[in-house]
Amino acid sequence: MLEALSELLSYDFLRRALLGIVLMMPLFSLLGTLVVNNGMAFFSDALGHSALTGVAVGVIFGLADPEPAMLVFAAVFALLMNAIRHSRLSSTDTVIGVFSSCGVALGLVLLSRNSGFGDYQSLLIGDILSITARQLWILGGTLLLVAAIWVVCFNGFYAVSLNPSLAHSKGLKVKWLDNLFVVVLAVAVMLAIRWVGLLLINAMLVLPAAAARNVARSMRSYLLLTLVFSLFSGLLGLVLSWLNAVATGPTIVLVSAAVFFGTVFLARRNRA
Repeated sequence: MLEALSELLSYDFLRRALLGIVLMMPLFSLLGTLVVNNGMAFFSDALGHSALTGVAVGVIFGLADPEPAMLVFAAVFALLMNAIRHSRLSSTDTVIGVFSSCGVALGLVLLSRNSGFGDYQSLLIGDILSITARQLWILGGTLLLVAAIWVVCFNGFYAVSLNPSLAHSKGLKVKWLDNLFVVVLAVAVMLAIRWVGLLLINAMLVLPAAAARNVARSMRSYLLLTLVFSLFSGLLGLVLSWLNAVATGPTIVLVSAAVFFGTVFLARRNRA
């Protein structure tokens, strides 16, 4: 693997992809721990699906870069979905399923006008090898911002994920913290979607955290193992995809899945 990594460093676009993974996977690990803790795997999946509609909104407004429209749409989409999710008018999985379906369908309808969807098919699986230096700066800034929010708000986020009623009784602003988390999640998902793909981004968020949860013995070890599994899956997936000339995103997901099943086996053996 070290030899393959040294070969990767000899190409500019691969160096950028490597740095992109080093920045992206810690971002995903921070978010993924709470996504798994809150049982929000389908919520983040619905956010990924809404990217198509966000792109379509940008196209309708004539934006050369649809990313600002994607970010604004994703934040509004996440807050609306979160509000209806907590209204108890329908079950959580039903609400998320409706939003996910609508996000995909509306995006496909709007982007398929005049046979234009072909220009955006790369969003389905993403391409980390196409990341630019400017996008790396944006990704790095996003990681620093999310890390700062985590330092300030993590205890509140964690308390809300464990017991919202108890957190409220302790004086925490549960609704504000919940909305802040879903907006941060939405922004991170939209920023990474073009490199990861809407079909795969949820797996990258959930699998390392789910694997860590199988074997972690404390919250600290849970966070640390999620980071380790994320970086391991990302780096090994990049190397394997380069050596075998296959898509990088799916390879990273398969490595993450292998780590997850390995931790399932390890956890079951420890309990036996």
